[in-house]
Amino acid sequence: MTLGKLRTGLETRATSLGFSAFGVASATTPWPNGAHLEQFLVFGRHGDMAWMASEAHRRMHPTALWPDAKSAVMVGVSYAPDADPLALLQDRTHAALAGYAVRRDYHEVIKGRLKQLAQWLAAETAAEVKVFVDTAPLMEKPLAQRAGLGWQGKHTNLVSRTHGSWLLLGAILTAAEIAPDAAEEDHCGSCRACLDICPTDAFPAPYQLDARRCIAYLTIEHAGPIPHEYREAIGNRVFGCDDCLAVCPWNKFADAARDQKMAAREDLQGPALADLAALDDAAFRARFAGTPIKRTGRDRVVRNTLIAIGNSGEAALAAHAEALLGDESPVVRGAAVWALRRLLDPARLSMLKETHAAGEADPDVRGEWA
Repeated sequence: MTLGKLRTGLETRATSLGFSAFGVASATTPWPNGAHLEQFLVFGRHGDMAWMASEAHRRMHPTALWPDAKSAVMVGVSYAPDADPLALLQDRTHAALAGYAVRRDYHEVIKGRLKQLAQWLAAETAAEVKVFVDTAPLMEKPLAQRAGLGWQGKHTNLVSRTHGSWLLLGAILTAAEIAPDAAEEDHCGSCRACLDICPTDAFPAPYQLDARRCIAYLTIEHAGPIPHEYREAIGNRVFGCDDCLAVCPWNKFADAARDQKMAAREDLQGPALADLAALDDAAFRARFAGTPIKRTGRDRVVRNTLIAIGNSGEAALAAHAEALLGDESPVVRGAAVWALRRLLDPARLSMLKETHAAGEADPDVRGEWA
């Protein structure tokens, strides 16, 4: 089979498996992305994500991860919403959850399909293959741009002329030579909508992200108390943030995703903050089973919920924060104190402080009472 026919056969197979986008890139040619990553780490913009630094040498280039790699088969699954995600930010008594997270965990969906595609490729070429879905030190977005799926926009995420900012990526590295596609060019132009909308100014410059300021990082990756300077800006964003994605003008060309295995769950469309605050670990696991949210864990999600409660301006929600002052998790207790300081009158707050602050063992929580 010729290189061209192999690529055509792969694309046909990928489409039949339900992938929305497909392309092939060389895994051996030089690229500047290793230097970009090195700068990101030198500036400390990875925050608590120590694994990025510890695995940096393997991220610098696909062949640093696997020396035998010759080609990268890149695929995408659209999760384009059928409504404006920013509308969720107007209802401060309900949670805004990132669009990718309110559906079945994409890692499992994409990996299952990728394995089938990789098996076909291995059978046709007798070459070794390796499958990746955001779980290994491989920079998928630069590879996707090289494969023609889109380009990395000023918000550092992939933008597609067909699917906007709503593609979830998967990759197959193979020792086989496959005819590559032309890389996609940057079509952001002078637009800076994604930069200007960011609530926490997480972009030091176009095409650069400081994760330490990013709401997605703060609500998902960051394990400790959320820094005070960002709490108000978080609003009711309880898991992730879609602002820079949702505002991209290229989204106007994206049709709403129709992949049934990736359909958004109705019960996760703006869940009530009161309901999320009441979740213990068992209830949390049951509610978010099968979604990416489950992997983050109950304590962080309830922490984020309490920040949203504190931002709600609804005194009626104070009782839900008060109920968590004795929670086992210090990050939950600390967020509960912060929420109550914003919602309660001074007399009631003083009574609670007298009851709870003196016996508080965690210094971060004591600091919230101060």
